[in-house]
This record gives sequence, structure tokens and C-alpha cells, in this order.
Amino acid sequence: MLKEKPEIFQNGHRIWDVFLTALAFVLAYFIRKDYLSEAFVDMSMKPNYYMLLLLCIMIWYIVFHFTGLYRPYRKRVFIEIALNVLKSVSISLLLLALVLFFSKMHAVSRLFIGIFVLLDIFFLVSSKWIIFQVLGHIRKKGHNFRNILIAGCDGGAKELAQSITERPESGYRIVGCISTADVDGAISNDGCLKVIGDIRDIGDILRSHVVDELIIVHPLSEIPHIGKYIHEAEQMGVSVHIMLEWGLQHIWYSPWVGALGLDNLFGHPALSLTTAADNHPEIFIKNIIDFAGSLIGLLICAIPFLVIGVAIKLTSRGPVFFLQERVGLNGRRFMLYKFRTMFDGADKMKHELKSMNESDGPVFKIRKDPRVIPYVGTFLRMTSIDELPQLINVFKGEMSLVGPRPPLPEEIKEYETFQRRRLSMKPGITCIWQTSRRRNDLSFSEWVKMDLEYIDNWSLGLDLRILLKTVAVVLLGEGR
Repeated sequence: MLKEKPEIFQNGHRIWDVFLTALAFVLAYFIRKDYLSEAFVDMSMKPNYYMLLLLCIMIWYIVFHFTGLYRPYRKRVFIEIALNVLKSVSISLLLLALVLFFSKMHAVSRLFIGIFVLLDIFFLVSSKWIIFQVLGHIRKKGHNFRNILIAGCDGGAKELAQSITERPESGYRIVGCISTADVDGAISNDGCLKVIGDIRDIGDILRSHVVDELIIVHPLSEIPHIGKYIHEAEQMGVSVHIMLEWGLQHIWYSPWVGALGLDNLFGHPALSLTTAADNHPEIFIKNIIDFAGSLIGLLICAIPFLVIGVAIKLTSRGPVFFLQERVGLNGRRFMLYKFRTMFDGADKMKHELKSMNESDGPVFKIRKDPRVIPYVGTFLRMTSIDELPQLINVFKGEMSLVGPRPPLPEEIKEYETFQRRRLSMKPGITCIWQTSRRRNDLSFSEWVKMDLEYIDNWSLGLDLRILLKTVAVVLLGEGR
């Protein structure tokens, strides 16, 4: 699981809210001083309102940090967010009143405080409504969605499915449900809930479908071997939510790599097990960096791309780019772009060269591959420049600048259960093991171990270090 890191996005959001609070303070001061009738205008500079503003900023910032105001909006209704704003401002106001009382600052205008609080609530609620609506609109358009698999097909599952489908702005799609007991097996497909299998086959179901989260709604005490099924989903990097029922003691569950916590799913309480970066605040920043970095990179590389394309066309027949299907986040398929470094049709020779494979596990790799185009292909692979067209994949949101390398579909079929957790984070152009000095001699099991360590210890700082090391690897020509 990802370790807790400084919550950059949440801190930015909190600073914006404190700015709105300061704006409300200043506006309240001038409204009270300049626009009310003469009978009310008695705004001396005692107490010092500059000091009072600084005091408000400090109190509001601290309170906003501890009142859950910045929990992800995806699973919340707006009324809950608005009430949270009212609670946060009320607590802040109470603390301010206590500080004013004990510091004997009795000259502060009560009317000013009233105007300030009303403006502050209006600004904060309005700001959060705009953010909530913008995020909801983006998700309604089919962007940033997550796939849900429901374990259980009874009335509770249908009720949850109905709650999800009634909120398209949450960005969730239901893959289907899996039966958990004999009674579930008799339920037919209807409405928004489609039965796609049995929980005993959960491993195969998670491999054959793109699933981001598993929600268990059937009573745990009625599902034999439920701990084993949860462990299997956890090992693959799929987040698990357990709708609350007090039979939890039946599994005596202790997560291996995940973290348990209470969550609110569309108004329903649930126990959640997360093993990846799902709502990690820094992931938002990472996505912005990926988009901006890939756009800038593509603009900078436009002319070099043209030169490389001409060199490839002059030295071999076939297209400039090599397109290959790869597997991304939680099993999503996409076409990966690379400069073609091998003779056209080299993929068809893979079976003939199987005996020359130097890598263990499902990966195919040859140190001196006879399919590589002389000089041009060798140079591109040695410098890793052949990977640069993957900036297109990053720009499209299919990949990241840094992350575990995307595997081939046939490689996934040979993965052990725990190795599928590599797919719980968006794949990258470069990764932690590619910057290792032994990168060309690492075994597949070592790749996986390093990728999982990357996921468990991920941070923006780690990504930056990997990018800097990648530049050194490219300059030294250590690729192949």
C-alpha cells in the first residue's frame, strides 16, 4: 500500500479556502465600515484588525485540516459537503470567540463578525459547488471513471447498484455482480445488475474483466472461504469494500498489503480495503504533470521524430511506428506506440527464437536480437529513444511518465496472483528497475519485486528521482 505522503492537492484546496476566508474578512470589514448607516459605523482600529485577520487565517486553516472537509468528492453528495462547511466554520468561530475572550479583545464588532461568517460560508459553499459540478460533469462525459464489481446479487446489491446508476456524476460503472450463495444463482440478469459469475471464480473474473473496486454486499458469514477471496482481490491490487454487517468476525481478516478503513459509498456505510493510489491527493498532481510533460515533450520532439522517421524508412521497409497491444491500469487494453527498431514482421519470428530467450517468467528478451535493424535500430534501442512515442500514450491518459512497464496480454496470462498488483497503478514509460545499474540482467521476479516496492512507496519525489536517473541511463546508452 502507498505510504502517507504530504497531501499536496488537499493543501492547495485548503489554502484556496483560507484565501476565500481572508477575502470574506476584508469585504466584511469594508462593508461594515463604509456602507452601513452612520449609526452602525464605529470601526476603530482597536483591536488591530490586521492581527485579527492573521488569527482567523491560523484558526480556519487548522480547523479545515481536521474536519474532513477535503475527503474525495466522488462518493459524497453535495449536501454532506455543504454541512461540513457549516460545521467547520462554526468550530472555527467558536475557537475565535474563545481566543477573543481570553485575550480580552472585547472591542471587535459583533456585526462585522456576523457579516464575515455569512460571506465566508457563501464563498466556501459556492466554491465547493463549482468544484463538485465540474468534477461531476467530467465524469458524466465518461472521463476518470472506475469499474465496480458487486459480490452478491440479492436485494442489497440491487439497492446499491440503483444508488450508483442514479449518480452518473460519481464516475462509477458497474461491471456486474457475482453470486455468493446458492440463492444468488437463481437470480436472473435484470436492470443495471448483470450476473457474470460465481465468487469461487473471482480470480478468473478479475483477470478477464477490468475491475477497479470490488464491493461485497452479501453477509460475510454466509460466504464460505470469504477471507481467501478478499486476499485474492487484494493481491491483484483491486480495492475491496465490505458493506457493513456485523459478521466481520467470521473472517478475522488482517490485510497483507492493504489498509482497512470506514467509507461512505453513495450513502451506504462500508468497510474499505485499498491497496493502490486510488484517491491519493498526489495522484491528481501526477496526472497533471503527465499531461503537461507529454504535451511539452511531443512539441519538443516534433523535429527529432521527423528525422528518426526518415532514418527508419531509409534503412528498412515498413511503418515508422510499431504498434502493439499492451495491458494497463487494472487490465485496460491499449495500443502502445514505439519507433520500429526491428524488421517488419519481426513479431512472427518470436516463436522461432523462443529458445534464445534470456529472461525468466513470461517476458521475452534477447541481448543480441537478430531482428533488430542494423545501426538505426540498435542506436534507438541502446539510447531508449524508441520509447519516446509513448508520450502519445501518456497524453491520451493510457500511461504515465513513470510507472511499471505495461506487459503484453499473453504475459498477463502467466502471472501469479500477486504479480497482477503491478496493474494497480498506471503503467509508465520508465520505471524503477529501468534505472538500475543491473537493468539488463534483472530477472522477471526482480522486476516485479521492484515494481511492487515502487507502488508501496510511491511519491512525487520518487517519480522525480526516477526521471532524473532515466536521463542518465539514456545519455550513457545503457538500454538494449
